[in-house]
Amino acid sequence: MTPGYDVAVIGAGIVGLAHAWAAARRGLKVVVIDRDARANGASVRNFGFVTVTGQAAGDCWALARRSRAIWAEVAEAAGIEVLQRGLLVAVRRPESEAVVDAFLAGPMGQGCERLTSSAAAERIPALKADTIRAALYSPHELRVESRTALPRLAAWLADVHGVTLLWSNAVLDVDPPNIETSRGPIRAAMAICCPGDDSNALFADRLAPYGLSRTKLQMMRLAPEAPPRMDCALMSDLGLVRYRGYTGLPGATTLAARLGAEQPAHIANGVHLIVVRSADGTLVVGDSHHDHATPDPFLSAAVNALILEELESVLDIGRYRVTETWGGTYSKAAGRWRLTDRPSPHVRIVVVTSGCGASTAFGIGEETLSEMMGEEAAA
Repeated sequence: MTPGYDVAVIGAGIVGLAHAWAAARRGLKVVVIDRDARANGASVRNFGFVTVTGQAAGDCWALARRSRAIWAEVAEAAGIEVLQRGLLVAVRRPESEAVVDAFLAGPMGQGCERLTSSAAAERIPALKADTIRAALYSPHELRVESRTALPRLAAWLADVHGVTLLWSNAVLDVDPPNIETSRGPIRAAMAICCPGDDSNALFADRLAPYGLSRTKLQMMRLAPEAPPRMDCALMSDLGLVRYRGYTGLPGATTLAARLGAEQPAHIANGVHLIVVRSADGTLVVGDSHHDHATPDPFLSAAVNALILEELESVLDIGRYRVTETWGGTYSKAAGRWRLTDRPSPHVRIVVVTSGCGASTAFGIGEETLSEMMGEEAAA
């Protein structure tokens, strides 16, 4: 019997949808299957911030650059609004300046620049320019609203590219051309499993050797009485000891030691600052990082207070209300930022294990389809 689909993608988060796009643009017949009624995991709980600057050197940075280019193309085609472009990292310590200078001197600093505090305040007027020594500015980033961008992307894939979306349907077994689901069998020549942070269901035996755990994060939405203008996203010094594209640079160890002494609670709770602006003037702010095999579901007021303390150290937004606070989780593995496992010639398991799925998924999707279809070998 001829399979009904060329490719079955299991999981409708950004990694799954990126693989569906990579397959659909090749003219393949694609089905996306998800156990929930809509995307409900890390992909809709994050900043919607497609980050290039600060990603780890090598394939992570290269795939982030490629993914950013695809995001720009897809967002325009799908009617997804790009709310902000670029990134500003405001720094308050001389050790941070040294890391910024080292970054700009390397190949990943291409297109970026160092700004004075006053020049940084021209891009984000609410910056506390008197407390900031300098800033790193990158033009490479873009930001979408996750909770609306993911549904819009899925609908566009269905409406324009003929991708079939099967929601509320759990996949029970994968052995192409046979895909067993809770709503009956599906036939597909190839299968790509994108399970997010669930490593205990499909292919648990294949994923176990990777030693996967999960990272829990906390985020908030703030409603300032006077919404600030923000031409780009904002980070602070704490990001320079969090992102792998900075942590190996000269001066990063010295900066980490100082931050550990001056802000031990922030470091212990994995807090670093990202602030992005939504179309309605509210701000999405985060985040924290706690690792566990099964993170608890409870959000800590003390951790949120640490995030807000860091916000208020670099940004003066006046009076504001916290209108939402939420948690998210993503998969993590020591010593790697992603994994692709190959149970058979026609099956791939793809997991981003560092929280940068939104920033790299489109590039990974292209890579996976190219490899499965033998395009690299043909080249």
